[in-house]
Amino acid sequence: MNYKKTYKPEIGYTKLCKMGECSCKRLEFGMIELNTGDQVTIETENKEYAFVFVFGHADVEVGEFVWKNVGGRANVFEGPAHSLCVPRNSTITFTGCDHVRIAVIDTPTDKDFVAQWKKAEEVNVMTLGKQPWKRDFHSLVDTQSNAHYLTVGESFVEPGNWAGFPGHKHDEDNMPAECIAEEIYYFLFDKEQGFGFQALYTADEEIDVAYRVRNEDLTEFPRGYHLTQTAPGYKMYILWLMAGDVQGVHRTNDPAHEWVLQE
Repeated sequence: MNYKKTYKPEIGYTKLCKMGECSCKRLEFGMIELNTGDQVTIETENKEYAFVFVFGHADVEVGEFVWKNVGGRANVFEGPAHSLCVPRNSTITFTGCDHVRIAVIDTPTDKDFVAQWKKAEEVNVMTLGKQPWKRDFHSLVDTQSNAHYLTVGESFVEPGNWAGFPGHKHDEDNMPAECIAEEIYYFLFDKEQGFGFQALYTADEEIDVAYRVRNEDLTEFPRGYHLTQTAPGYKMYILWLMAGDVQGVHRTNDPAHEWVLQE
């Protein structure tokens, strides 16, 4: 199976990973792209949704909630994202105020909540790891959010560094250490020709693949260990999204390489 896809920007709503048509069974991902005055409406039906403003501004309407001209950053390297959580059985309409791109994440749910807008200045920002596996970590949808099953964030990896090292996984029910959660990464780079590498493998090597990833690529992780590296000279952006019964980042590292954390 090929776990890599590429987003080809076009106006409207592009579904990139759809349950039943990709390796993920409970996580979906897509992208909204609008120019000034363009509109997209989504019916959430039986799913909870998260929306991340990749760049640009839009008007947003969800039932009685109206947010005007929200968003803001010109590109992902300018700072944290604005984001939105929307419950099941809702109608949401986006109207472009300029050229805007919004990531769309959803998963089935059996719970209700109130729609929640999160400003960029409310994002929890941390630095994780150390050279050469150091990265900045922005938590957008987490246990402090109104959503129940989605966990979403952004990571920024310095040129030549690794991210998620040692390889880590979340495919066994072993709480509080590890939960079962599918995940998707979406990549951008600070230079158009930038690239990196993404690995995915299981202990029994049933899955053992590596991809060269470039601007607009995405990779799915239905299970298995995964880790990432960006090439020297190119800063990497990762939008990461997870769905599972337990919200939050509960993972275990590949034990063969965990020793590096003690150095």
